[in-house]
Amino acid sequence: MSWRELLPPWLVIVAGLTGILLLCVSTKDVPVAPLRTKYGIVLDAGPSRTILFIYQWTTSKANKTGVIRGCSSCPVQGPGVSSYSDSPQKAGKSLEPCLNWAQNEIPAEQHSQTPLYLGATTSMRQLNLLAALTGTLKSSPFSFQGAQILSSPEEEAFNWVAVNYVLENFFKYDWRGQLVPSRKGMAGVLSVGGTSAQLTSELEEEKQAPEEGVRLQLYGQTHRVHTRQCPCHGTEQLRHRLLSVLIQDQRSAKTVSNPCWPLTYSQEVQWQSVHAGPCAASDDTRDIPGPKEVFNITGSSNPTACISLVQSLLNSSSSCSFSKHSPSSGLKPLQTRFLVVSEAMDFMRGTVPSPDLGQAVKRLCGMSIKELIRESQASLDILVDYCTVSAFIFHLSTTGYTLDFDRPAWTAFQKMGDRSSGWTLGYLLSLTSSIPQDSPSFLKGIEPGVWSLLLILFVVLLMGSFMRISYRVMVKDSSSSHRNSRVFDD
Repeated sequence: MSWRELLPPWLVIVAGLTGILLLCVSTKDVPVAPLRTKYGIVLDAGPSRTILFIYQWTTSKANKTGVIRGCSSCPVQGPGVSSYSDSPQKAGKSLEPCLNWAQNEIPAEQHSQTPLYLGATTSMRQLNLLAALTGTLKSSPFSFQGAQILSSPEEEAFNWVAVNYVLENFFKYDWRGQLVPSRKGMAGVLSVGGTSAQLTSELEEEKQAPEEGVRLQLYGQTHRVHTRQCPCHGTEQLRHRLLSVLIQDQRSAKTVSNPCWPLTYSQEVQWQSVHAGPCAASDDTRDIPGPKEVFNITGSSNPTACISLVQSLLNSSSSCSFSKHSPSSGLKPLQTRFLVVSEAMDFMRGTVPSPDLGQAVKRLCGMSIKELIRESQASLDILVDYCTVSAFIFHLSTTGYTLDFDRPAWTAFQKMGDRSSGWTLGYLLSLTSSIPQDSPSFLKGIEPGVWSLLLILFVVLLMGSFMRISYRVMVKDSSSSHRNSRVFDD
C-alpha cells in the first residue's frame, strides 16, 4: 500500500490526537459575572417627611461592596410618620402608594429577592409607630430586613459615604472601564441643616480611641468617621441668634437694620420668636424686651458689616467651637478638604461663581431682591438668609478649615438620578457586603501561546486534507483522460 493511500487515515488519527490534546491542555476557569440588575429599597422616615428610594446595581461587587448605578424615589404623601403618633395604623397606610409604585418599578420575578430597609432618625422612637410600619412592610412582596433607628453620628457617617462615593473617592473607572483604587483621598463633609451644622471627616485610625467615631468597612478598607455637631449653627438658629443680637443693639431705634438682608426687605419680628430656647441663652444683663414686643427688621445690604457681625457672633458663642485647632478637641482628622452640603452654598456657586470664597460671599450679600428672585424659585423668606449662612461658611474658612468651593457635593447626587438621595445611599452601600451575590458562570480558558499553537496545527491539518483531496481529484482526472485516449486509439 502506497503512502498516498495511507495519508487519509493518518490525518484522521492526527485530528483525534489533537482533540485528546485539547482535553489535556492546562485550562483555568474564567468567571463571567452575570449582568442581571439587582435592586434594594431604603425608606427614609424623617421627622418631617418620608421618602422611598430604589437603588440599582449589577450583581458584581468591588472588594465585597456593591457598585450602585441608579436611583429613583417616591415621596410619601402627607407629613412625616412621627406625626401619626395618635393613629399608628395611618402611618403604615401612608406607605402603600409608594410600595405599589415600587412593585411596578422592579421586575416581578425579583420582588422576593429585593431587600427592603427602614431607617429612621432618633426623633422617632415610638414603638407603636415602628410596629405599624413594620407590619405594612412585612406584608409587601419585598424581603423586609428590619428597621433601624439611626443616631445622628451614624446618619452623618452614611452621608459622608454617599458624598465620597458619588465623587469617586473610593474607586474610579480606568480607560478600560475597570474599577481601580482612586487614591484621591476622602473628602470631609460640612452639612448645614435647619437647626444644626455638622463637620464629618475620617479619623486617623491608629491614634484614636476605639469608641470614637463610626467604623465602616467599604471596598476592602476600614474607615473611622467622626462627626462634630453644633446644634445652634443651622440656618434657622443662625437667623434667630443674629436677629436677637441686632434687636438688643438697636432697641432704641424705630426700625432695626439688618446688614445681612437685601435693601427694602423687611419683616415684623416678635421678640419671643427669636429669643427662645438654649441657643438664645445669654449673659447679657441689659434691659430685655418683653416677650410680645414686636420689632420691624429692615435690610440694609452691607456685606462687610454682615460678615463682621457673623464672625463676632460665632466667636462669642460658647455652644460650639469651630476652630480647627481648638485645644478642647482631642480628635485629629486626616488632612482633608471639606465639601459643603447647603442650599445656600449651591445657590452661591450657581449665581456668583468665583474662586475666591470671600468675594463670592460679598457678591451674594450685595444682591437685590429682584436678583435673588430671578435666580431661584425658592421663597424669598428663605433666600434672604443665604447671606447669613454663606458668611458662616466663610468664617469657617478663616479658622483653618479648607473648604472646597468649586466642587459641588450635594448636586453630585444627580449622577445617581435623584438629588434628595443622602444618607440612604451610604447606608445601603454599607449593607451590600451582606447581600448575597449571584454565583457567576465559568468558561474554560487556555493560555494565548497554547491557543496559537493549536490554531496553527489545525490550519496545517486543514491544508493537508485539502491538498490530499486536490491531489486525488487530479490523479483521477488524469487516469480518466488516459483511458479515453487509449479507447480512441483503438
